[in-house]
Amino acid sequence: MSTFLTNLQGLLLRWNFIERAKLESQLWEAFERGEPLEAMVEQCPPGFQKEVWSTTLVRIRKIEKMMQGKTAPAVKPDSD
Repeated sequence: MSTFLTNLQGLLLRWNFIERAKLESQLWEAFERGEPLEAMVEQCPPGFQKEVWSTTLVRIRKIEKMMQGKTAPAVKPDSD
């Protein structure tokens, strides 16, 4: 029984990781489209998605703040 529970726990953790990545990706894509993220998070019903989106929103805003005033590095063409 212990092995079964350990395997189940591992499966649930992996599924949770995959689901979290999907939800984070949804919010990042909305950011790239210029959608109002705060409104999206506020309108999200309580639960796992809202938890993931809330923490992702904090990260997005932190990165956005760090990148203010910075220019993108020049892209060098491949030398193939």
